Amino acid sequence: MQLQLTLDFECCCCGNPVTVTLRCTGKELNGQTVAVNVPCPTCGQINQLLFEPQGGVQAVRPYPAVRAIPEPSVN
Repeated sequence: MQLQLTLDFECCCCGNPVTVTLRCTGKELNGQTVAVNVPCPTCGQINQLLFEPQGGVQAVRPYPAVRAIPEPSVN
């Protein structure tokens, strides 16, 4: 199965409109929720977009960035 979708949503950080075109392939697309990380062209925030292969946006949330754990100083 192969789909090409154009999805519109608002950035979860700055609220500006974002449009993204996605090409999805695979048998697992039937009835599944799919997640993709999309950077906002305005502010650069990475949005985690959850959508259905039929074209419905379910949620947009900030992508949880992986942060390095600081090491204690030996001083």
